[in-house]
Amino acid sequence: MSSIRPPLLLLDVDGVLNAMRWELPPGWQQGTFNGYVLSWDPTVIARLRALHESGRVEIQWLTTWAENADLLLAEPLGLPRGLRERSGGRAKPTGFVGRLGGQSGWWKLTAAQEVAEEDPGRRIVWIDDDLAEQAAETGEWLAANPHVLVIAPDLFTGLTHEQLDAVEAWL
Repeated sequence: MSSIRPPLLLLDVDGVLNAMRWELPPGWQQGTFNGYVLSWDPTVIARLRALHESGRVEIQWLTTWAENADLLLAEPLGLPRGLRERSGGRAKPTGFVGRLGGQSGWWKLTAAQEVAEEDPGRRIVWIDDDLAEQAAETGEWLAANPHVLVIAPDLFTGLTHEQLDAVEAWL
């Protein structure tokens, strides 16, 4: 049985916080980090931060940005520093390296499985744009773990308020 700790929220960067947009909607921000241009909706990030700071979720990074998510992105995007970074038992990438090809198995699924094994039954929200693309690989594990909610934002839209509404309703 899970502890009384809040659900985990495993958070990707590219395609989730960083939407691959050509034109920014009003109110969006843009910056260059480690040579990569990122575009984000500060109101979406403010909601994530509020969920974390209120104790409704514990955000942890699950991204190819690895430790650079905390070092380079957290404060400029509006998230707290010091969030745990998950690497799934593999060598940590350093900065954005895109979708990692040529590997057997999706490293983020391995990391999510390890997270779930650490505290069986602890609820997990996993937000990653690649979840839809990786459905064949993740489907069986997700079906066996109904305490895991997955949100797969569109790469070009990023995480939306409607998706955060779904997360909050599930919580």
